[in-house]
Amino acid sequence: MNVVYLALGVALLATTVIDIVWTTLWVEGGAGPLTSRLMAWTWRTLRRIGGQNPRLLSLSGPLLFVLTLTIWIVLLWGGWTLVFASAENVLIDTLNRESVSWSDRFYFTGYTVFTLGIGDFVPKTGRWQVVTILATGSGLLFVTLIVTYALSVLEAVTQKRAFASTVSAFGTHSEELVRTSWTGEEFRGLEVPLNTVATQLATLTENHKAYPILHYFHSARPDRSPIVETVVLDEALTLLRFGVPKRQRPNEITVRNARTSIENYLETLHEGFVEPADSQPPPPNLRHLREVGIPTMSDDEFETELDELDTRRRILYGLVESDAREWPSRETD
Repeated sequence: MNVVYLALGVALLATTVIDIVWTTLWVEGGAGPLTSRLMAWTWRTLRRIGGQNPRLLSLSGPLLFVLTLTIWIVLLWGGWTLVFASAENVLIDTLNRESVSWSDRFYFTGYTVFTLGIGDFVPKTGRWQVVTILATGSGLLFVTLIVTYALSVLEAVTQKRAFASTVSAFGTHSEELVRTSWTGEEFRGLEVPLNTVATQLATLTENHKAYPILHYFHSARPDRSPIVETVVLDEALTLLRFGVPKRQRPNEITVRNARTSIENYLETLHEGFVEPADSQPPPPNLRHLREVGIPTMSDDEFETELDELDTRRRILYGLVESDAREWPSRETD
């Protein structure tokens, strides 16, 4: 028996099994060691090649998805091939052709793992029959897991785009969102949309925990980017919470619930992908609210509140930069 082949095959299989189970079943664990490194390397490469080209970066999610699935399948196939190659005369050619070659072992392993059951090569009796059953079982189990994972990720991508579309429908920047909800005397009609967005964002947060690859599905259009729209929403909530006097503010519970949903989202991404930016982003502009008659706090009071939000806003800024985006522009002064 060739111990080197056996050890290498078992190591490949163990690495693959750990990575697949870690990535697909461990919701709180993020991506497996192999997958997480592949995602980071591929994203950095695309950023280096394409800079901030949205068309190129929009390929990152599908490309990573295909690469991850391909590597899992190749490692699983290669690992079992090495296991079956570790001993002589493991396979019997039922058609009595020439001696069994490496390509024959590769072929036998492929149709065994993918449960094709062609049968022109069969294992010797005894332990190798048991090994063949294990190979078939691993293929059936992990291919099923991979397909289920793929469908779940695609559903999560759709939910991610739906969240961005919902927020962008309110306005393209924070001041517009706040101004749209002002009736001339009060803020009205915000409760239902904010509750809806908070629910969608909570789902998006859980999806990011379960499927870290979701972070790399980049939209070519800024108004379809959940990251950009999260920033727009958070800046609007900052204006409502700290830029408007208390008696004119909308329902406090609704605003707080939406802000908490954003905090949870930022915490999830900060742990896995994002570092705070070195500086604060540009602040929202109260003057645009005053132009439509919305009562506001003084600029000094608002600036003091923004200083208290320094860490939160720098994480948001870092999030925008990590997604190769520009900070959502304010209205022209």
